[in-house]
Amino acid sequence: MQETKITIQETTNETILKFNSTQVLINGGSYEFANIDEAKNSPLAQQLFYLPFVKKIFVTANFIAIQRFDIVEWQDVQEEVAEQIQAYLNDGNVVVNEQTSSTKKEAIEVYAEVTPNPGVMKFGTNKNLTQTDVEFKNIEEASKSSPLAQAIFNFPFVKEVFISDNYVSVTKYDMVEWKEVFAEVRTFIREYLVEGKTIIKELPTLETVTNKETIAPVIELEGIPAQISDILDEYIKPAVAGDGGNIAFRSYDEKNKVVSVVLQGACSGCPSSTATLKNGIEALLKDMLPNQVNEVIAING
Repeated sequence: MQETKITIQETTNETILKFNSTQVLINGGSYEFANIDEAKNSPLAQQLFYLPFVKKIFVTANFIAIQRFDIVEWQDVQEEVAEQIQAYLNDGNVVVNEQTSSTKKEAIEVYAEVTPNPGVMKFGTNKNLTQTDVEFKNIEEASKSSPLAQAIFNFPFVKEVFISDNYVSVTKYDMVEWKEVFAEVRTFIREYLVEGKTIIKELPTLETVTNKETIAPVIELEGIPAQISDILDEYIKPAVAGDGGNIAFRSYDEKNKVVSVVLQGACSGCPSSTATLKNGIEALLKDMLPNQVNEVIAING
């Protein structure tokens, strides 16, 4: 089994620190604990609450966020906390006893929604699915990472699957029309989630993705790239997510002032994506970052 690594990430709230994991911690969703009694189904959270400065703990599929009391500064204790979490995980211990916490089946709803891309249907749900967007071009990719996506690929008309925080975007081949099959896919996804099956078992890596050029390296952005990424996150992502898609910052060519982005889900291959890039995203970046952006291009769109 691959060794788990924990990295530290600051947040906009100076009392909250994120401890990112290279391995999936829980099967989708998220958990929040305000004290040790609330954390009875999470042995890791209970252990962390014995640290006198821990105020709240938030557990997701790929990170643990901890809020501290003001009795310490994070810079004084963060390395020790990261080491404690990493050692706990590498000993094979359970993060959350999810079977215990979900003895009562969730009331899960799944709705189908058309997107600007006629080949893509968005299946939204009231359940949190993932904290990290994942995209799969074929069943082989999905088999290494997401049992849910792998199961969806068993429909012969499915071409691609994109999973975001509370929806799944499915791209079909032209062999069928969505009106003929969307109800079947919606019912399948709902039953899968109701049964509490695994959504993502491992976060995809560069090696598990066919088109490696579309994956941005994990680096700490600063300067203009950081500003571009923040603008995309705040102003663009919510809009494209509503249409079942996603946009991710890839790179910034400082010399030519060209921004490269990755389009995913319904945005990938969408007939209107070029117009959206030029009339929407490019115009916004030019307006908010004067003289810093000449062009926005999609490296996979």
